[in-house]
Amino acid sequence: MHTPFPETHQRPWLALNGVDEAEIWVANSNLELNYFLEQEQNSGLPIGQGICFALELGGELFLHTTSEGILLLDVTEAAEWVVPIIAACTGAAPARGQIWILPEDTLIQLILGLNSLIASSSIVLRHDFGMHF
Repeated sequence: MHTPFPETHQRPWLALNGVDEAEIWVANSNLELNYFLEQEQNSGLPIGQGICFALELGGELFLHTTSEGILLLDVTEAAEWVVPIIAACTGAAPARGQIWILPEDTLIQLILGLNSLIASSSIVLRHDFGMHF
């Protein structure tokens, strides 16, 4: 289960042209996510905050960065078709389950590798990554 914030905040994906644009997208997304987290402070500590990528050919990917800089990527069942692409662009072995645990330095590679496959993105304040381990 996940909670987008706000529900209408889903944005069409604009293709990124290279590392610089991907880094700018990440920085802007972090600022936006932090803004929404500040708004939610009074309702309790958010869990599993991050970005949801809706894919052009179906399925969703939920991306969360831990305080240690580790990336958690939840690949929904409908998005399993993208697993070989995730492995190729990050150099990681496919996850045993739905959750990929990736080093921080693969974030830009991941975004650029998926760039042409993303339909939209949205901020998510609550997503239960632990349910799928």
